[in-house]
Amino acid sequence: MKILIATKNYGKIEGAKKALLNYFDNIDIEAIPVESNVSEQPVNNEIYIGARNRVKNLKKYCKYNNIQADLYLAIESGITNLLGKWVITSIAIIEDNNNFESYGISPSFPVPDRFVKDIINNDLNQVINKIYGKDIKRHNNHGAIDLLTHGKISRIDLTQMAFIMALTKYINQDNWN
Repeated sequence: MKILIATKNYGKIEGAKKALLNYFDNIDIEAIPVESNVSEQPVNNEIYIGARNRVKNLKKYCKYNNIQADLYLAIESGITNLLGKWVITSIAIIEDNNNFESYGISPSFPVPDRFVKDIINNDLNQVINKIYGKDIKRHNNHGAIDLLTHGKISRIDLTQMAFIMALTKYINQDNWN
């Protein structure tokens, strides 16, 4: 099965791969970065819109370059106000050649109120770097969540969970559609 993912981020690629291998035997994942057309730090609905735009832009890229695939994947992370509390979350989208879309949301982690404005105006990594004095992107490939959970959960884990959630609708199309 040929799968394209709209990123070059190692953690996102590995998380998607781990999720897909739960359900499919032979997968070939190719990474093609495309734009999300949303803010650098997506807020609220921009998270879904950014992931959706990445799939749409990936499909356009493939059509223009005559690239065929079975599934098109994207994931976008951002900050959102959920039930009156700010959290960081990711939304994964899977789409096939029939434009069947399935999406999933990762587990989310809370953001202290005092950091919300700074994260929205900059981004999570800059805020984490300032608080902890480490360059998250250079320190490890596992994201801020690795630091915040003291190495118990990585960006790969969160991405894997978001894609498994997206796969629930996709692998159960006959019954869960």
